Amino acid sequence: MIRVSGLAALLLAASTAAPATAQTSDPAGAPVQALDDGLLAIMKGGKALGISGRSAKIAPVVDRAFDIPLMTRLSVGPAWTTTAPADQTALVAAIRKLTIAQYAGNFDGWSGESFKIAPQVETRGTDKLVRTTLVAPKGDATAIAYRLRQNGGQWKIIDVFYQNSVSQLATRRSDFASVLAKGGAKALVTHLNQLSAKAAN
Repeated sequence: MIRVSGLAALLLAASTAAPATAQTSDPAGAPVQALDDGLLAIMKGGKALGISGRSAKIAPVVDRAFDIPLMTRLSVGPAWTTTAPADQTALVAAIRKLTIAQYAGNFDGWSGESFKIAPQVETRGTDKLVRTTLVAPKGDATAIAYRLRQNGGQWKIIDVFYQNSVSQLATRRSDFASVLAKGGAKALVTHLNQLSAKAAN
């Protein structure tokens, strides 16, 4: 069973799937494939692994597939440049924790979903876009696109688009802006940690 709550979880849920055969030779497709395989592993582990076991199993996959520091900076927006280095570090850690908690909390079982990666990878400036489709045993197919950028010679996911239009990055940036305006970086860290705790329950 896959638990999905809220837009952020929905964006994550779109990555959930059965094994996907390598359908693109473009190296930008590798992180998406790795994420899918990692999610499948924790889904099959399900209740037996428990929330802590699923978190431990998906954490290294998240670290390899996503550029969490860049995603954090882009999510925070202009306020990042005036954020103290210690608070920047805390924000990156909080975003990583939230990403792991959402995956581990929502993907606690497998019910036959299939996940397909489109063979064509689009180039968008210095970034690449990997399009995928989630096909459930019952229900409509869901289109998901991953935006990737090179970091140290490796392609990393920096954004996820639900139905190829709703940007997780843009949604987070909008959500975070009000928290930052009211309480600054420390308030946002607290907010993110609260979301992590909620995702893990």
